[in-house]
Amino acid sequence: MSFIRLVNEKELMECLQHGDEVAFETLYRHYVDPIFRKVYYLTKSAEIAEELTQDVFLKIWERRELVDPERSFGAFLHRIAQNLIIDLYRRLAHDRVLRDHLISSVSELYDPAAADTDRQWIQQALESLPAQRKKVMALVKIEGRSYQEVSDLLGVSTSTIRDHVVKGTKSLKAYLVNNELALITVTASIIAASVKK
Repeated sequence: MSFIRLVNEKELMECLQHGDEVAFETLYRHYVDPIFRKVYYLTKSAEIAEELTQDVFLKIWERRELVDPERSFGAFLHRIAQNLIIDLYRRLAHDRVLRDHLISSVSELYDPAAADTDRQWIQQALESLPAQRKKVMALVKIEGRSYQEVSDLLGVSTSTIRDHVVKGTKSLKAYLVNNELALITVTASIIAASVKK
């Protein structure tokens, strides 16, 4: 996959090396959609593609001093994305037995009467998000609307919607991890529901 380079990309990469957040934001906005499409093509999962795309850019920020302004930034992103996808498939291959065991165990513990409790925990977790992110998460994750629908409704780009969903998902996971009982209950209901499909 070839990437269209920015006119001032070398300069932006030099600034990125020194921790310039504006340069990083410019590079992010230019490359986020092509990287997302590439990862989505390889994983066939929008949710996984969203998370891996964010992980690619997180790694870029964490390793910004390794960015070589003389080389293509797009190729650097591509290499990181490819490595993350390979790592994902390796983990899935090794975790298949564990995943099957977990699904079996949790399904036995699932209590349909706990569904109201699950919703309460999820609602509390949503309330912990900033207003715009909460609105996006409710529209996408609860109402099941597409990114394009939410983009049109709120008047922001689909990239912004995707960014809110990725960050919102991470925030919700962190909230639930801090509330272990909620995590166990919600995880049990989600896994049991997915097994029944």
